[in-house]
This record gives sequence, structure tokens and C-alpha cells, in this order.
Amino acid sequence: MAYQHCLKVFAYILAITISLAVPDISMAGDLSLPRYSKDAQLAAFHSSLNTNISRTDVLENDPVTEVLSMYEIDVWDRIRRGFAIPNLENSLVNNHENYYLKNPAYFDRTAIRASRYLFYIVQELEKRGMPTELALLPFIESAFNPHARSSAKAEGMWQFIPSTGLHYDLAQSVFRDDRRCILSSTEAALNYLQNLYNMFGDWHLALAAYNWGEGSVSRAVKKNQAARLSTNFNNLSVRMPAETRNYVPKLQAVKNLIAHPDKYDIRLPQIENQPYFVQIGKTRDIDVKVAAKLAELSIDDFRALNPQFGQYVITGGSDVNLLLPKENAEKFKENLANWKQPLSSWTAYRVTETRETVESIAEKYNTTPDVIRHANHIPSRMVLKFGSTVLVPKLASSSSKSENDISPEVAAKGKIALERMGAPTRIVKVKVRKQDNLASIAQRYKTDVADIKSWNKLTSNSVAVGTILQVHVPAKASSPSKRAGTTKVYSANRRVASKKQKPVKAIAQKSSQKKTVIAQEPKRNQSKQKDV
Repeated sequence: MAYQHCLKVFAYILAITISLAVPDISMAGDLSLPRYSKDAQLAAFHSSLNTNISRTDVLENDPVTEVLSMYEIDVWDRIRRGFAIPNLENSLVNNHENYYLKNPAYFDRTAIRASRYLFYIVQELEKRGMPTELALLPFIESAFNPHARSSAKAEGMWQFIPSTGLHYDLAQSVFRDDRRCILSSTEAALNYLQNLYNMFGDWHLALAAYNWGEGSVSRAVKKNQAARLSTNFNNLSVRMPAETRNYVPKLQAVKNLIAHPDKYDIRLPQIENQPYFVQIGKTRDIDVKVAAKLAELSIDDFRALNPQFGQYVITGGSDVNLLLPKENAEKFKENLANWKQPLSSWTAYRVTETRETVESIAEKYNTTPDVIRHANHIPSRMVLKFGSTVLVPKLASSSSKSENDISPEVAAKGKIALERMGAPTRIVKVKVRKQDNLASIAQRYKTDVADIKSWNKLTSNSVAVGTILQVHVPAKASSPSKRAGTTKVYSANRRVASKKQKPVKAIAQKSSQKKTVIAQEPKRNQSKQKDV
């Protein structure tokens, strides 16, 4: 007994020593590790132990093993031990297993990319008591590429479309898109998946809804219920589009490969059961290339951990954090303290005119149009509309430490609206009627309320009845032979013909002549004309 007591004391001293070596929160200023929760620690302890032995038995019989076990396993094993979704028996599973086995390079690349993020994702799942299979979902969604973008404008590792992203508080602007943020998008995805499971009570249906939408799955369930059919995934899959029908089987296929790598002759990359990255607060703007240089990382490696920011600048703020490997975070802080040059060479410019060309903005900021087009992804022959915010180089006279930094408000809400250059326009005058408002007039003339306000120097969205508004509309090209005269617009829906138009009498005479000719045609020709 005395021996066991001494062993326990030694084990707890060892545990304290290890915890100091890998702290829960580093005290070095704004440098901090993600929290390593008690649930995650216990899960790591259990994962190297025989599942038939209770935690109490382990503490009493072998305390050293429990302490060290957390550092002996890797994240893949931790994922396997948290599997909780029933296996899907579906013929498509085998098809997808074969696909991955026939494309080992693709599978390996994805697994290597995943190694940066899996510890954090698994930790968050364990905090919530959610199945760890869900940590493999980005394998299907994006191949663990946080810069992935779909044709439906879904972004990031978890592939949020804009509307769903906003619903789950993922900010989207020209400077930052939190759908790509490792931390924010993971939190949003797990919230969404939890909500879907609460809605359907079935993980297979929750996953189908993540891909297809909860409304679509709900309607499919109701149809099967009305037909007195089962509402499990296999029975509902006949009502699903091909992508969703294959979605859950793909996840099951990946789960099978991860669960039994030896069986499939797969070598997974080693992922230590430790945080891959730490967080550093950033209150001032900094160029991406400068941040990567200070961290002594390549641009690609830096952006793999900080994909929510644009290619050029990271806007500062009280809630802005950079993710870096621990050793690089320490280098970043040391190099930053010795940095003597400006941190950021970019600022923001807001378009206040109805529309503005890239060339005119380039002239204001002593740069070339190509620089602005490239920095803001503006195609050629496009102009910026009123209210757009674009990234521009700082002027040499304003390159001090924080002068002209991008404000948090602009960083959070900045948008770009474009219009094709060179389309000729004409001005029509529209008289506001009782049932009119700016939105209805904008819709009628296929323009924006902001444009109408700019054209007429309005400060609010309300406009008095009888007001004459100027509206820019596309000029309709017409050939000289068809140009009957000018047209003046006096109201929103009325046109008055000018005096240059031909008299009604002349038109009537021509019409009667045509009728006479047609009447003299043989009957067979009349029937052909009807057939045509």
C-alpha cells in the first residue's frame, strides 16, 4: 500500500510538471493556447486504456499510465474512440471506399492538410459530447482546404453559403470572411449540426440536411410519412439529389478507412495529441507578407491558419486573432518587438460618387489601375458603384505606424458593387405617385435605391408625392431608319409621342393597302400563313 501511495504522489507530480510544459493558457502577453478542456483530457486518458477498465480502477492500480496515456496516443486514435454515429449500410459506401483507394495521393494530401486542424475540431466536439465522426466532415466538404469555394458561393473548410453564414454570425466583408476562419467556422458548423440533430433526432438525416437543407429533408420526411414509408436515410435517399444521396455514404467511407487503416493498407500521418496552433491578439493592421515574415512562415503556411483574411492585409481590432504554431508565435512576438518599418501599406477607400472608375482611384493614390484591380478582384471594363469600399495602397505621406488604418466598422461591413463600364445611359425624369417609393421606382427601372439617392442628393429613403426624380437608365440603341423621333418621360409609366412621329392617317392608309393585298391571295396561301 505504501508503495502504491508513493507511486500516486509521483504520478501527480509528473502530471503537474507536464502541464507546466504544455500550459492551458500561456501568460506571455496576448499569446494563448486554445483551452484544453477537462472533457478532452479525460477522453485522451481513456483512449489509451482498455475500455473494460473503469477510470477509478486505473487511478487505483496504475496512476502513471493514466497521466502518460494522454501523450502516447495520437488524434486519429482519439477520433476512433469517439465514433458514435451508427454505421450506414448502403451500396454507395463501397463505391466511395474504392474511389479513395484508387486515388491515394488525394487521400494523403487531404489527411496531411487535416493535421493542422483536427486536434482543435475534436476538442470542440468532445466539449459538446458530439460524435467524433463529424471531425471528418471537412474531408467531404472541402478536402480540409479552408480556401475552398464552391459554384454555389459556399466558402471555407465547412462550406457555408452566404445566407447560412450570416445566420450563424459569420461576418463577411471585402476584408474578412469568417466562413473561412478556422475557429469561427468550426463553432458555427457544430452549432448548425447540433441544431439539425435536435430537429431530426438522427445523425444521418442531420448530415443530409447539412448538405441539402433542413427544409428539403423535412419535406422528404413528410412525403414518406404520408406514404407510410420509413424515414431513415436509405428510404429517403430516393427523393434526394445525387449529391446528397452520396454525401453520407462518402462520410461513412472515410470513417471506415480511418477506423481500419491497416485493413486498407493506408498510412495516416502522425498527429500528436497536442494543439497545433496558439492565438495572438492583433490590434493594428498588418500586411499578410509582413505577418508571415515576422512568424518566419511561408505565405501559404501562414494563410492556411489565417484564411479569413484577404491576400494583402489583416485588419486589426480587439477581437482579431492570428493563429500560429507555438514556436512560430514566439518568433513572431520577438521579431515584432524589433520591427522598425510600417506594419501595413494598405488602407481603404469608399466610393462616394454614383460610380467611379478604377483609373480615377488609382490616380488619387499614385498607383496603377492593375494594382487596384488585382487587390480587389475587379474585372476589366467594370466600374465601382456608390458605397463600394476597396483596398488601396497608403500614400507615402501617411505611412506612419497606424495612420489610415482600416477602421473595425469598415473592415466588418465593407462591400464591393460593380457595374459594366461603357454602357451608355440616359436620364429620365420620374414623377413620384401616391403608391411609389424609392424601392419600387428602383425596381421598375432596374437600379438601386442608393443610386437614386445619389443622383438626386437625397439623405433619406422617404420622398414626397409629386417630386421629380432623375433616374439613369440604359440608352437604347436605334438605327437612323427606325428613329421616329424623341421620347420624353413625364411619369413613371407614361410616354408622350413627339410631333416628329408620322400622322395616324398615313399609317391607316398603309394598313388598308396591306389588307387588300392579303385578301387577293389564293386560299391555299392563307392556310399556309395560318400554319406558320
